[in-house]
Amino acid sequence: MRFVLVHGGFHGAWCWERLIPELEQRGHTALAIDLPGYGARLREDPTLAEYRDAVVEVIETDDVLVGHSMGGFVTTMAADAAVDRVRHVVYLAAGLPVEGQPMFTSGASDALSNTTMLMTVDDGRRMQFRSAEAATDFFYHDCPPDLAQWACSRLTPQPLAVFSEPISVPRFWEGEPPRSLILCRQDRAGGDDAATDRTTARLGVEPFWIDSSHSPFLSQPATCAELVIEATKRPPIGLLTPR
Repeated sequence: MRFVLVHGGFHGAWCWERLIPELEQRGHTALAIDLPGYGARLREDPTLAEYRDAVVEVIETDDVLVGHSMGGFVTTMAADAAVDRVRHVVYLAAGLPVEGQPMFTSGASDALSNTTMLMTVDDGRRMQFRSAEAATDFFYHDCPPDLAQWACSRLTPQPLAVFSEPISVPRFWEGEPPRSLILCRQDRAGGDDAATDRTTARLGVEPFWIDSSHSPFLSQPATCAELVIEATKRPPIGLLTPR
């Protein structure tokens, strides 16, 4: 299988560097991309359509999409646009759109209101962590200190406008693509239990669990790779729910 890896907010393709070799050692291939506004594309001022298109343009027939955190919204949009080419969608501690609503009201940006941890920059158009310590506590608390420091040094400010754009993915709901959900037991970025239960029910899946922070691809890459592969083999147990 080939996995297309889609990062979440503040991150970039770099965050998958420890996971890709683990997938390759298990006989698979993987491609990680930078969404517009991150990594090598940092200077771009993105829209949701540009997020979607960045993924769609690299999708090949029978690909597995893996979306982490905010990347779950992006992979959903990409699967909607290329539903006939996508083999499976893996939601890794990730969000699911509510039909017709923006990410802001779908639970994707709860943490963005935490002004003790985050601050606005770029004339209010982006947000960044106030310190490496805050980012580590939120994303990487189970990583070795040197690894957490490496990751924090690569985080970039999060564009905010994308959280206010409504998302409509009718082909995704109608197409019922194979999908799965991996949840992290020590997640400090994933919302409360009720939100997790809603996402699980709306996806119509029985979730996988990993005892990690929000970033298992860094803290436990081997276990994360095994779960991502195994997730593609577990069929849904219910229907997708748009709302």
